[in-house]
Amino acid sequence: MSEPADDKIGRPTLADVAALAEVSRAVVSRALSPSPRPVSADKRERVLRAAEALGYRPNPLARSLTTKRTNLVAVVVNHIHDLSDLDLFDRLLGEIQAIGKQVLLVKVGSVDRAEAFLREGVAHHVDAALVWSDFADAATVRRMFRSDLVVMMNGRHDALSPAVVPDEAVGIREAVAHAARQGVGTAALVTGRASSRIEDERVASYRAALSAEGIVLETVLQGDYSYASGRAAASAFQGGPTPDAVFCTSDAMAMGVLDACRAFFPGDHPDRFRLYGFDNLSITDHDAYPISSIGFDKARFVEHIVRFVVHPETFVAGSPPVGVPTRFFPRATG
Repeated sequence: MSEPADDKIGRPTLADVAALAEVSRAVVSRALSPSPRPVSADKRERVLRAAEALGYRPNPLARSLTTKRTNLVAVVVNHIHDLSDLDLFDRLLGEIQAIGKQVLLVKVGSVDRAEAFLREGVAHHVDAALVWSDFADAATVRRMFRSDLVVMMNGRHDALSPAVVPDEAVGIREAVAHAARQGVGTAALVTGRASSRIEDERVASYRAALSAEGIVLETVLQGDYSYASGRAAASAFQGGPTPDAVFCTSDAMAMGVLDACRAFFPGDHPDRFRLYGFDNLSITDHDAYPISSIGFDKARFVEHIVRFVVHPETFVAGSPPVGVPTRFFPRATG
C-alpha cells in the first residue's frame, strides 16, 4: 500500500484516499456515501482507515453534483420576531439537523421580494423548502429553489404540495365556550397580519364560535402578532367601557395587552375583562404571563413536516392538508 505524501499542499482528495486504500475512486465514493451503496466490507474498512489517516472530509458540493442532493432544507419565513416562531423553529431546526440536513433560512416578507428571488435566482438548490411566508405560493417556491418538494404551512398550497396546518377551529370553540361559561356577553378581537390566509381562517373561526355562543363581537383591532401591536391595541380598553373578554390571535399580542392593562388584572385575575391568547407559548406556563391560550402539539406538527422531507413518496397529489388538533389551555387571565 502506498504512503501518503507528507509534502502535499491542500486538503486530501478522493483520489488520495483511493490510492492509499488501493481501490478505485468509485469504490471510495460508494464506501463514503451517506446512503447505503454496494461495496464489500473489506474495501469499506480500507477506505475508512485511509480517509481517517489522511483526514479526508467529503466535499458537499461535489457530492451534491453526483447525488443531486444538497442536504439543505430552505425555511421560508416573513421574519422571525414573534415569540411563537422561537418556540417552533428551535424544535424544527433540531429535527432537520437530526436527519443529517442543514437549514437555509430565507426571508420573503413581501410579494416584491418573492419576485426578486425569481429574477435574480437563489444561491442554492435545496432538497426541500418549508414555507411559512404569507407571500409565497407553492408554484413560486418550486421555481425559486428548483425543487419539487415544498411543504406549505401558509395556506397557499396546491395539489402538488403537501401541507401541514393546525386545526384551529377546535381550540377556538373550546376557548369561546369557556368564556361563555364565565358569563361573557361581549368581546373584542385583536387580529394578526391581514396578508395571512391562515389568519383569515382563524378570524373566521373566532367569528363563528362567538356567534354560536351568543357573544357579541363589538370591536376588531388590527395587529401583526407582535407584543408591540398588542400594547397599541390595549389603548382601546383604557379610559372607558371595556368588553367582557378580549381574544388575541397570538400570545405575543395578548402579552402586550396584559402589560398595558395590568391594573385590570389584580393578582393576574380578570377584573375588567377576560383575556385569551393563541399559540400556548412556553412562557404562559410561568407566573409573568399566565394567559389562557389555544395551542397544538408542536412536536407532532414538526414530525409531520419532517416526515414529508424524509419520505416525500408518502404524499399523494391532491391530498388535503395534514391537520394537527388544537386545544384550549385555561389559565388565570381567563
